[in-house]
Amino acid sequence: MFRNKTDTPRAGQYEVRPIGEVKYTPKIKEKRWSKDKELNIRKLWDEERIYEFHFDPKDARPIIVIDTPPPYPSGKWHVGGAAHYAQIDMVGRYFRMKGYNVFLPFYADRNGLPVEVQVEKAKKVNPHELAKTPEGREKFLNMCREFLDKVEKELVNIWRRLGCSFYYIRNGTDSPEYRRITQATFIELWNRGLIYEAERSVNWCPRCMTTLSDAELERKEEDTLLYYIKFRVKETGDEIVIATTRPELLGACDAVIFNPKDERYYHLRGKHAIVPIYNKEVRIIEHPEAKPEFGTGLVMVCSYGDQRDIRLFKELGLKPIILINKDGSLNEKAGILKGLRVKDAKKKIAEELRKRGLLVKTEKIKHSIPVCWRCKTPVEFIHVREYFLKQLEFKNELRKVIDEMSFYPEHHKRKLLDWLESISTDWPISRSRYYGTEIPLWKCTKCEAVVLPKPGKYYVPWKEKAPVEKCPKCGASSENLVGEKKVFDTWFDSSISALYVSGYLRNNEFFSRAFGNIMRPQGIDIISTWLYYSILRVYQLTGKPAFRWVRITGMGLDEKGEAMHKSKGNVIDPDPYIEKYGADAFRFWAAAASKLGSDYRFSEQTIKSGSLFATKLWNIARFISAFPEPEEEEVELRPIDLMILEELNNLIEKCDKAYSQLDVYEPANNIYQFVWNVFASHYLEAVKRRAYNRENKYREAEQKAAWYALHTVLKNSLKLLAPIMPYITDYLWRKMYSSKSIHLEKFPAPNPEWNRGYVKLLKKFMEVNSAIWGFKKRENISFAQPIEGVVYISNELAPLAEDIKELHRIKEIRLGKPEKEALKISDEVFLVLS
Repeated sequence: MFRNKTDTPRAGQYEVRPIGEVKYTPKIKEKRWSKDKELNIRKLWDEERIYEFHFDPKDARPIIVIDTPPPYPSGKWHVGGAAHYAQIDMVGRYFRMKGYNVFLPFYADRNGLPVEVQVEKAKKVNPHELAKTPEGREKFLNMCREFLDKVEKELVNIWRRLGCSFYYIRNGTDSPEYRRITQATFIELWNRGLIYEAERSVNWCPRCMTTLSDAELERKEEDTLLYYIKFRVKETGDEIVIATTRPELLGACDAVIFNPKDERYYHLRGKHAIVPIYNKEVRIIEHPEAKPEFGTGLVMVCSYGDQRDIRLFKELGLKPIILINKDGSLNEKAGILKGLRVKDAKKKIAEELRKRGLLVKTEKIKHSIPVCWRCKTPVEFIHVREYFLKQLEFKNELRKVIDEMSFYPEHHKRKLLDWLESISTDWPISRSRYYGTEIPLWKCTKCEAVVLPKPGKYYVPWKEKAPVEKCPKCGASSENLVGEKKVFDTWFDSSISALYVSGYLRNNEFFSRAFGNIMRPQGIDIISTWLYYSILRVYQLTGKPAFRWVRITGMGLDEKGEAMHKSKGNVIDPDPYIEKYGADAFRFWAAAASKLGSDYRFSEQTIKSGSLFATKLWNIARFISAFPEPEEEEVELRPIDLMILEELNNLIEKCDKAYSQLDVYEPANNIYQFVWNVFASHYLEAVKRRAYNRENKYREAEQKAAWYALHTVLKNSLKLLAPIMPYITDYLWRKMYSSKSIHLEKFPAPNPEWNRGYVKLLKKFMEVNSAIWGFKKRENISFAQPIEGVVYISNELAPLAEDIKELHRIKEIRLGKPEKEALKISDEVFLVLS
């Protein structure tokens, strides 16, 4: 295909065919790239509608559905959130260029506690009071919708400004369409016996007044007191001392345990303890849960101080006494503590114990406690009647389907498996809240029968009549059928997102093509929630893995490497940086700073580097735009051309492999390194004189070879970079190569004809250049000034000798090492001055 010289005699040996004095004028007139152009390009994309998704059954392209995380619109994204969605967009853009029909949707997760907590704070309302009437509940729901609409609009504006190519779906998780599908899955699983109602101990937030799943708990370190309390042994009258952080739960104590290896307490085997204040007799039991090194080694088991107590009550067959009400106050079973909040009850019981001489001492300790994931209130453990989804019996099957999915990076799969191993109870899926998908059932007040509707519509039981005229069990009239007021856990909704975006229960033909090719990109922080629940629910409903690929992203941190929180005052707004440097520069940081699966720090310097890279790319393209792009048949490639083209092959292969593994970090850094530090700094400088050929030293085919290589490297570099920096790459592409967007182009493929082995010279070529430039700089010689003398280079570089001579304006160049005394420029470059 190409004419090529296998060795390179001096250019002057060739017969030169004059081509005349030509003035080369750049196609690109503007001298600098302006970030302001990004707004016009975004407008152009919208007009061309190139990111709209269409499904045509006749379209043979394979489909990929990216299950884009539907964000909670509870507030504006910080830089980490914006970067996360930019990375997802980069992956989607790559797969489009690889020939896939990519469905990359964006919609909001508008259900659950996040919005309610925000509205409660902003509007200073108590939803539990408001929702006592249907009218009040509707009023609160409208407040939530208004808040969601406002924040969602801000999120959409950010990702649009960032150049993301999401297909916007206005029907979020609170839409009748989405809620209809959620309810349909509940009805199916209920009918299959996988959902049941029961009263049992749950994690309870007394501020939000709702049950929480284990996955919704966060841990918080706090300073607390360890209370050393005297108990009495019934059989001997001896005193024993027990240390606890929850003295307010003395009234719920039902056992005392010590470790079987703790010889100090062997004499207590088979005996009983009398609980102080409450004078209750409880068994003293050996159990490995007691830690000899904590407190005195004796532990009181209460219902329920923590999750360990829950396990022990079940294991030991103890009878629970629930002291704490749903609002966090203590009930009549707490005796003298009745009506007090936990904090106040703790103080009062300590005073009472001290007064009676039963409090030996207190000591300060650090204690880890579970708190509500939204409001950070300490969680209590109480008995509540809830709906549960079976999950324990699916653990073995889930391990198998997890093994069928590809994880990027692979090691984060371990976090999911560890979470699966830790699950010890079924999933409580109902919540005593309001802004969520309603549980679609009615109950008969006479016989307690459950009436379940047929799937197919969105039901609102708290304000709708039952779908039947009378109770199917006892025949009671419809007036006796009361609609359920509870809503689903927000993860019960969002866990079907993969099904929602693949057309489940709506478009069977699309679903049959899309399901099995779904990608889940998400943060490491929600592996135990969104990822796990999605895998569980999709498997229960389809019997198949939810995803083909799972991409796990680390957390975006501030410049000091700390997580961003409003309470810390370290939340970084992306808008000022996008406005200052442009979206492409921000996206460059989002890619170049975020090694896949690892946390990544915010860096204004890296954003600035992205901006400078855009300027560099502009200058390169402007220079190359001065030359026409020749046909392959017209060119005679020199070894230096084949060297850069083979290195381009290597870059294409590296980027293709990394992108295909959902990694944008490696492409961003490799493209930057190649374009700036290899192509621009070395090759482009070396072929400038051949490209202009003002002295007619080169034959036309050689001159055109320089043009060909320059254009080829630029075109392919623009394509490789297009997923990461979509604005400038598209602008340059349209200016130089096509009236159509670069984002409609195919991803580059390596050209085996360029692989002639010259790439092995690249490193030495660059080292020689750097050595000579360094010498000129030390000697205060202009880079354009000729070197009057003989420069010796290694024999290996013979094919590039003339190019090195031209680049550095060397009077004479020779191979090998000089025989007489010479100036050593580097280990392999010597100069003999004339």
